[in-house]
Formats: sequence, C-alpha cells, structure tokens
Amino acid sequence: MMDLSLAFGLKPGEVVAFVGGGGKTTAMFRLAAEAARQQKRVLVTTSTRIFAAQIKLAPAHLTFDPATQTLADILPRLETAIAEHGQILLIGQTDAASGKAFGLPPDIVDGLAASGRFDVILNEADGSRMRPFKAPASHEPVIPASTSLVVPVVGLDALEQPLDDAFVHRAELVSRLSGIPLRQPLTPTALAAVLSHPAGGLKNVPPPARVIPLLNKVDRSGRLAAARQIAYKLLTEPRIDSVAIGAVQATTAPILEVQNRTALVILAAGGSSRFGSAKQLALWQGQTFIERVVETALAVPNVAKVVVVLGAETERCQAILADKPVEVVINPRWAEGQSSSMRAGLAALAGNIAQAIFLLVDLPGLTPEIITALIERHHHTLAPLVWPEYEGQRGNPVLFDRALFAELGQISGDTGGRPLLQRYAAQAERVAVASPAILQDVDRPEDLKKPKAVSGK
Repeated sequence: MMDLSLAFGLKPGEVVAFVGGGGKTTAMFRLAAEAARQQKRVLVTTSTRIFAAQIKLAPAHLTFDPATQTLADILPRLETAIAEHGQILLIGQTDAASGKAFGLPPDIVDGLAASGRFDVILNEADGSRMRPFKAPASHEPVIPASTSLVVPVVGLDALEQPLDDAFVHRAELVSRLSGIPLRQPLTPTALAAVLSHPAGGLKNVPPPARVIPLLNKVDRSGRLAAARQIAYKLLTEPRIDSVAIGAVQATTAPILEVQNRTALVILAAGGSSRFGSAKQLALWQGQTFIERVVETALAVPNVAKVVVVLGAETERCQAILADKPVEVVINPRWAEGQSSSMRAGLAALAGNIAQAIFLLVDLPGLTPEIITALIERHHHTLAPLVWPEYEGQRGNPVLFDRALFAELGQISGDTGGRPLLQRYAAQAERVAVASPAILQDVDRPEDLKKPKAVSGK
C-alpha cells in the first residue's frame, strides 16, 4: 500500500490535471494534503467549476478575477497563504445563483506554473455531476498546456450498474465510445474502452504529459479482480504509463497497488569461460539452458516484453529462438562483461517500461512463480529494487525500477548490478522464497550432475 504521491511518481514542478468522475475531487485534496506534509508548496485550483462544499475541503482559499487582477497581484498572497497552511485553493469568482465558483482560464494556470513559486499544482479539469463514471463533452476537459500528469478517475461502484444517466454522466457518449448499449450493465471492458479512448480519458492530454488512471473505490475485499482486469486492458494503450488502484477515502494508505509494465531481460551473451563451453547451449533435463530460461520467462503473466541478449554463439542461439515471441538483441561487446549486456537490454526497452528483471541463463531452477512474486511486490511498493531471498541469502533475479535505469547504464565490467544493490539496499524489498534455486547458478559442468539441488526439489 502507498500514498498517492508515490503512486503518481510526483515530481518537482508537477502540474496535475484530474479528469473523470468517482472521486477526483477527493483524490486531488488528499494528494494536496500529502504534498503539504512533505513540505511542498501546493497550489490547488480548477479550470472548470467547483461546489461551495468542495471549497471547504481546502484549509484556505483565495479568489482571483483575471478581468481585474494580474498574477503579480495574487502571487504574494498565495505565497503567504502557503506559508501558513502548506497549501492554498485558488478559484475564480463565485456564481451566487448556483453556489459554484468559476475556474481559472488555462493560460492563468500556465502562468502560475511558469512562475516557479509552487512545487506542485493540482487542477480539477472537468465535472461529473457526482457520478462515478463519465465521458467528456466537446468543451471539456480544460487541461492547461503546462500539465505534466493527467489522472483520469473512475469509481468502480459503476461496475455492473446500468448505462444510464442515473449512474453515468453523459451516458450516450459513454455508449458511443464503449460500444455498450444504453441501459446495459457496465463491464470492465467498457470502462477500459472509455478511459483509453482519445475522445474519453485521453482527450486533450498534452503530448508530453504522463497519463496514470486512478481506479477508485477498490479495497481488498472486493472489486480488486475487476480493477486488475481493467488495468491490464488499459496498459495495452502505449499512451498510458501505469494504473493506480485503491480507495482515496480510505483511512489508511489510499493506493493498494500500481499496475505497470514489466520487461524481462535474459542475459545469454557470455562466453562461459569457467564452464568450458557455451553454457547457453548446455542441456538440463532435456532442454538447453537458453530454451529453459525463455520458457520460464514466457510463462510469467502480463509481461510487456521479453528481451534476450546474445553475444557468444549468436547463430546457434538465434536458431533455437526462431519461433519464440521474444526480441533478440545482439551485444557485440559481450566480452566486456555482464554490464555491457545489461546496457544492451536496457537500450531495447520503451520509455513506458516501469521495471526490468534481469534473468541469468545459468539459473535453470528458477520458476515463473518466483518472478511473479517479485513483480507483485513491486506493484505494491514501487521499491527501486526487489530481490528474492532464501533463508536470508539474496539470490537472483533482481527487479530494477526505471528510476535506476540511468545509473544501471553507467556500470561497467562484470559486476552486473551489484553496485546498485549495495547503494540502495536500505530501500530494497526482499521476497522470501521456499526454493534454494535462486542461489544455484551453474558455473561448472559438474554442477549439472546435481539436478535435484539445482531445481530446488
């Protein structure tokens, strides 16, 4: 479990736009409170309208009229309010008839962002009339150009409800985008279709902005399986970075897990000097080592990509892998050590890959279940490192969060990722496993005579 700021990977100077329905106002103010506790200068605003009751969620608010005021007029007052309260809500003029306050024009939000006076700006960019699910009309969402993160929100209490105006804001639009007829039950597929549609959850997203949908009103006792189903569908859309799942009104940490993309990188380029021949082609229980590790990798569910790094014995290994759904990367500098193969594998990963697990070709006892356990721990923690342990001993493979990719790419020689394992040990997550196979790499031919020990059985 984690806070919203960790789930969203909040960065200095972030401008966040919340869109959709089913808890976006609550999510915005909860994130504001988190960021204020972290001593960040937090500005909350809206580019749509906001109810009087919602204004009361902020510890303080100021009103700005762009017709009579300038940013130079309001900035000192905002800084004073933040110094006192840690955060401030900035709204437009209030409409006495409706009880709502107008939002700020998007260029004003851009100007506030450009001022450099705030560590984070949180903006509610559309309305949902208190419905858990919606599709945007032609005039919305109003997302400022400076926005760096867009959070489409949906309340999963919408699931299995009829597609009508009682539960959905603009039901006809949702029907058109999802393909679900009016009055039919809303399914995970329908929610995912709208959230990932360029006229739905991705509408008006600035090109550089990250997109992290929030599947709200989910706890461990229900809706989690459906939330994961939605997340897996959303992650087939490259524009979406990750998917946060949780309940923003929870009294504990609001996010249960973050679903994202995992790459498995198989390191199979070495010359196997201690083994005496190409280890990749050695046989273990009727399979070559490279077949074994690829089979294991492909059995792990919901993996975005499997990369195999080759060097020595490239042609023979490629022939074995010809019918496998993997990407083969040739490392011409394999003799420089394992780090060169890790760099080659990293270079093959798209920018939306959140973590990579490096699999050794000479660890034939490794199982898909162990790899899956590492991935699940990362989904629950977003730790920079996750590794398995058997009776307190660290083994392989190791999961590296994307935050470490740049440092990992600077390592040279045959040390692999060990310098980072030492540097970030205090922040690493350990997964206890019942099998010693994570410790039992095959270095010499005589190790092949111990299949029971190697397999951990």
